[in-house]
Amino acid sequence: MSDARDNAAPRDFDFLHGDWDVLNRRRTDFLDPESDWEEFPAVSRCWNLFGGAANIDEIDVPSQGWTGLTLRLFDVETERWSLNWSSSRSGKLFPPVLGRFGPDGRGEFHGDDTHDGKDVRVRFVWSGTSETTARWEQAFSLEGENTWLTNWTMEFTRRTAV
Repeated sequence: MSDARDNAAPRDFDFLHGDWDVLNRRRTDFLDPESDWEEFPAVSRCWNLFGGAANIDEIDVPSQGWTGLTLRLFDVETERWSLNWSSSRSGKLFPPVLGRFGPDGRGEFHGDDTHDGKDVRVRFVWSGTSETTARWEQAFSLEGENTWLTNWTMEFTRRTAV
């Protein structure tokens, strides 16, 4: 059965559908601005659900020994996305981050979580999206969004068929 709203579903994440090579850059301590950065590759695949109002991506990180997945859902009442993350390391769903894309094509999403026993405000940003590239970053704030510490970035490059 089709819902009339399916045709009006946002397609904000259409850029992400398909297969990607991903260069991860992550702080060794998410809360320490002086900590080192580590880099590692990954492969991601994203597919569409609900006529564009949802999608799932799975990321495989063999060098780190884990996989992860994000479920994105568009709430038609609030017109905001929820981004819901889980990984094979925990098998648990983390608290969602909520937000939307602006007219400039930049998506910003916020939520609350804990890290190392501390309450943190979380921010995800999607930027530089195109058919062949995209950038994701995560930042934490311990100070009610007064300052942010970026602690993880992913540079996506579209995989080419071999």
